[in-house]
Amino acid sequence: MKAVVWHGVGDIRLDDVPEPSIQEPTDAIVRLTGSAICGTDLHFVRGSMSGMRAGTILGHEGVGVVEQLGDDVRDLEVGDRVVIPSTIACGSCAYCRAGYFAQCLRANPNGPEAGTAFFGGPQATGPFDGLQAEKARIPYANVGLVKLPDEVEDDDALLISDIFPTAWFAARLAEITKGDTVAVFGCGPVGLLTIVSARLQGAGRVLAVDQVHDRLEQARRLGAETVDFSREDPVQTLRRLTDGTGPDRVVDAVGVDAEAPDDGSEPDQALRWAIDAVAKAGTVAIVGVYPPEAERFPIGMAFNKNLTLQMGNCNHRRYIPELVELVRAGVVRPSALLTQADDMRDAVSAYDAFDRHAEGWHKVALDPAAA
Repeated sequence: MKAVVWHGVGDIRLDDVPEPSIQEPTDAIVRLTGSAICGTDLHFVRGSMSGMRAGTILGHEGVGVVEQLGDDVRDLEVGDRVVIPSTIACGSCAYCRAGYFAQCLRANPNGPEAGTAFFGGPQATGPFDGLQAEKARIPYANVGLVKLPDEVEDDDALLISDIFPTAWFAARLAEITKGDTVAVFGCGPVGLLTIVSARLQGAGRVLAVDQVHDRLEQARRLGAETVDFSREDPVQTLRRLTDGTGPDRVVDAVGVDAEAPDDGSEPDQALRWAIDAVAKAGTVAIVGVYPPEAERFPIGMAFNKNLTLQMGNCNHRRYIPELVELVRAGVVRPSALLTQADDMRDAVSAYDAFDRHAEGWHKVALDPAAA
């Protein structure tokens, strides 16, 4: 079968690879009908997150059809349409039962202290072959796969695999209450859906910070007030627009690859702006990815402002059923963010355009079947 494979920093290829097979009784084999490119994938291609193993299939977003089931997968049937949560969790350990699927004690083969396991990531996350492929093996499919109702189309379900739950999780971490003023740093796909999630969770105002013109336009269409940090100081502007106090809640939806308008920027620029801009006694939620080796943090400023800081990998399986229902009911259509759909044979060029923030490349879907 065809798959997008990581060979080294800056070196990804569409390769012929063996088809996956059932290895455990809780496994399933899913034929992918949709996959996508995520900003997290770019971290691996750029090398800003280390530890990737050559030969790993990329991708952690997927929707498809069940082709094979292990003997202990008792809630699905061959032929079911399913969405695949990006993180892998057993569903049985103490952390999973408490809803912390991203901290499952069993899923990561590196041991119970290893942290989040997910598809298409570095050695520390498994590694597990990813979902930018024609087929994929899904561990713990007995709890991991979520069956899709007929009313939820593949394009919407694809964004429920990762970025919509991550955005919903970001708004929850930010502790948004009715009437709050919320600032979102980063108008990539997660940031844009964080705007949607913040409004659905009661935000009174949402301000969005970025420098990419068409992303800011999309943020405005979603009801956000926009700040272009290439034209104005984002911290000063956020304070001025909030009567000098700053927003109540701030979300860092960028992470380690943040860009700033001058050469003196830090790799955690968005986080530094977030800490500086938020109101005293406010909350900062961090869902933009930072690698384990990232150790710098403006702790003194956060301490002196009495801030609440919450962060981490999304517990996807906790939120996906709820979001499927929101989509089924017509409350939200996340597929509106899909601005490019490419044959998987064009995946390498699609990665390049997405990495360059080419105009209109907000979120890229890949069609594995076309390969």
